[in-house]
Amino acid sequence: GIEFIHSYVFNKVEHIRFNSTVGRYVGYTELGLKNAEAWNKGPQLGQERAELERVCKPNAALEYRAILDKT
Repeated sequence: GIEFIHSYVFNKVEHIRFNSTVGRYVGYTELGLKNAEAWNKGPQLGQERAELERVCKPNAALEYRAILDKT
């Protein structure tokens, strides 16, 4: 399977991350924890999951085929 990770970093500190394997946002700072709680209840969660289907899976299939063609 593939894993989609979308991190939100400010001043070199990761505050929040969406991980498709976990299936939700996880916060790493006080602000990140607050945002993760809100984003997991709002439309942002569905948007991240849609990106996995729209962008990641089709591109992963193309990359995989390209690798097989080279071998």
